[in-house]
Order: sequence, then structure tokens, then C-alpha cells
Amino acid sequence: MKNNRFKIYPSILTADLAQLENQISTAQDNGIDGFHIDIMDGQFVPPITFGPIIVSHIRKITQLPIDIHMMVINPDRFFEDLIIAGADSITIHYESTKNFDETLDKLKDLNVECSIAINPETKLTDVQNYLNEINQILIMSVNPGYGGQKFIPSSIKKIKSTKSIINNSNLKTKIQVDGGINSNTIDSVLQAGADIVVAGSAIYNDDNDIKTSIKTLKDSISK
Repeated sequence: MKNNRFKIYPSILTADLAQLENQISTAQDNGIDGFHIDIMDGQFVPPITFGPIIVSHIRKITQLPIDIHMMVINPDRFFEDLIIAGADSITIHYESTKNFDETLDKLKDLNVECSIAINPETKLTDVQNYLNEINQILIMSVNPGYGGQKFIPSSIKKIKSTKSIINNSNLKTKIQVDGGINSNTIDSVLQAGADIVVAGSAIYNDDNDIKTSIKTLKDSISK
């Protein structure tokens, strides 16, 4: 069932935190590839979510990659704490700071994979010159801030355009897609060129157990 062409990262935003160890372990045992942690500061986006402490707890549970998505104003304030806590990759939003080049340079100087996220309304042309400097680009297929939103169809065109630039430039930059990923959208996202998909409520929900939810996602992908 595992396919080396892509990876699935559950987002713990919709996980039951009262059963976090079980939620992490069960997903890991059923073939997911890493965990996505949304850090929100209540300023860049309205909600306030997690910080380095939750990262350190998850690091004790799993050795799979921990992928940090920072929806935070001036995110460089927290880089070192997150890396100490166990982050393997850190994503910063292009829209989150006025001194983006300086912030990205700080991230590149650290022992962590570097990633840039762009909101649905942000043009690919705004960030395409950074693609040769980073490990990953995160294309938001919903507006950042809340889980369970509906996938924005125009994201497919952005994914395809990004993949074309990466291929034509012989880059190894990965494409991650986050937002509205479920059994109805995952295949088209992967066919468009995504390397990593983030799934929150499609994996952690009240309708199915985690094992069933992961199988449903994987069974929706073209073989």
C-alpha cells in the first residue's frame, strides 16, 4: 500500500490531544510518513495552537519526521526552540514578515529543512526565485488558520505550475499541499505533482478509526 512517490503527514490539529500518544502511534503503525504540527500565534491567524512543548512530547513518541508549519508573525523568534524540541523541517509563510529574506537566511543557517508556505491568494511568481534555496514549498489549498475547510480547486493549477518550474530547473524541491485533503481530493493533488500531502480531519475524525481513515485515503489514490 505504501508508495514511494508521495508521503502522507497527518496534522495533529484535529487529533484528540487527550489521547495524543495513541493517536500518534496508531497513525505511525498504519503507514504514514511523518507528522505535521501547526503552530499559530493568534496574530498571523486568529487561533492560538501549539508551541515547542508539544513538539518535544511528540518527539518522544515517534522518530518519524516532525514537520512544523509556522503561522506566526516574525517566526524566527522560535526557530532554535523548535529545533531543540525535535523539529526536522520548519515552514515559514512568505506573508508573515516584512524582512522575509533575512528570516529565510536565519532558517537556512540552522540544522533543519527549510520550507516556504504561500497562501491561496499569493502568486507563485512571488516566491519562485526562492525554490533553489529551499527544501520544500508548501502550497496552502485553504486559507490558513482552521482545520476542516473545503479544498480550493484553483490550487491544482498552482501545484502543476510549481512542479513544472521545479522540473524545468532540475531542482529537488518538494511540494507539500495542506488544506482540504480527503478521499475526494488527494488523487488530483498527487497527480498535479505534490510530493507530500497533509491530512487533518481526513485522518483524525469521529466517523472512522485512524486505521480505516488512512486506508480510505490510500485507496483513493490511482495506482
